[in-house]
Amino acid sequence: MLGKLAGWEDTIVALATPPGVGAIGVIRVSGSRAVAIVDKLFASKELAEQATHTLHVGLLREEGEVLDEVVLSLFRGPKSYTGEDVIEISSHGSPYILERVIAAILRGGARLAKAGEFTQRAFLNGRLDLAQAEAVADLIAANTAASARTALHTMRGGFSRELRELRERLISFSALIELELDFSQEDVEFADRTALYRLVGEAEDMTGALLESFRLGNVIRNGVSVAIVGKPNAGKSTLLNALLNENRAIVSEIAGTTRDTIEEVLNIDGVLFRLIDTAGIREHTSDVIEKIGVGRSLEKMEAADIVVYLFDASDGDSAAEVGLVRDELTGKGKRFLLVGNKVDRVVGVGVPSGERVAAVRFPDEVLISAKEGRDVEVLKQRLVDLVMQGAGSGDGTIVTNARHFHALQQVAASLETIRKGLDEMLPGDLVALDIRVCLHWLGEITGEITTEDRLDYIFSKFCIGK
Repeated sequence: MLGKLAGWEDTIVALATPPGVGAIGVIRVSGSRAVAIVDKLFASKELAEQATHTLHVGLLREEGEVLDEVVLSLFRGPKSYTGEDVIEISSHGSPYILERVIAAILRGGARLAKAGEFTQRAFLNGRLDLAQAEAVADLIAANTAASARTALHTMRGGFSRELRELRERLISFSALIELELDFSQEDVEFADRTALYRLVGEAEDMTGALLESFRLGNVIRNGVSVAIVGKPNAGKSTLLNALLNENRAIVSEIAGTTRDTIEEVLNIDGVLFRLIDTAGIREHTSDVIEKIGVGRSLEKMEAADIVVYLFDASDGDSAAEVGLVRDELTGKGKRFLLVGNKVDRVVGVGVPSGERVAAVRFPDEVLISAKEGRDVEVLKQRLVDLVMQGAGSGDGTIVTNARHFHALQQVAASLETIRKGLDEMLPGDLVALDIRVCLHWLGEITGEITTEDRLDYIFSKFCIGK
């Protein structure tokens, strides 16, 4: 852990709620002089004599002038968010009032907090490790149930607990191997190499699962882009409207109505999908604007995480075309769904017996009627299933942070080096050195090993009041 940083002894203050007019605004004060500074403004009670985790109602005054009637929340360190004495002032949400209260606290001897400084102090005081601290920012930025659930799991220590247990077991083996060096003349072995092999195998499995989860974690955090492509008049805009349940795109029987891409966001089961309705793709068109739109469609298709290829299921000549598209997308390694639209025009589809007969049949296709909204919910579920493939139950740790992903890659590489060293029966001092490398990268994630510059960079991305 780092020593005390510059400004560590300062008492800090910041607005903890978003700026702007609201019913209530919360001002957070933290530091050794937090109670003394606010006590001078709060005439109703002697805060220094009050117990921790208590609420107090009264007037804030400065030089006899009433600033506001407030509710004070008092938290004594170390059992507070930052590990220091903390006071949170709930006042009326007028920006003018909030500015006056903060100005009075600054005149009392506090300074404005830097971005993320409250959470940084929580980390440096041992209230959170670095992975948990970063999850605080993720939780604040969460915009779906899945992203909030993932951030909350990490913030509560689920991810850190797994890494900490692994790190402690590796430290134990490293200590035993290094102890052997003190008895090198006696040819003794304190560390059970078989048990170490087993531990390395378990660690490789865990690290591999965490690395694999990053693909899903990236989707949960940033959303997944879905390009809806197909020939003109296949019903792409109608499908976009059906998915969004609103008339977002212009629908017409005239081919080539959509000239540019339209992007909208849809939340399905806690996963954020960025839907992109593209211009219809056809090889020959004399319309200059349509040509530009087609070019943009191809660009969006290449960049998309998932391609929804929409075709007219009532067109008996579609099979060859869809087969070629399927082969091309498979060859490019793209994740895709083949969606047959306009099944309302196909004889035998949707009859009471449930029989489905369409001109094109592929084992992985989805048949819908975007116009009637038929089986659109099935398509939504297929999209979620495609994203969540290999995600398991969703109850475990999911890596969403690129810094964690990079460190885990280094952990995986160092574990492979340890295994090779054991295979080649390297001397104990070299094996111990390889274990130390692995321990370093595990410590990088949780913050046992880090630098002041790195901390400043990580916490600078937080909001001021956090």
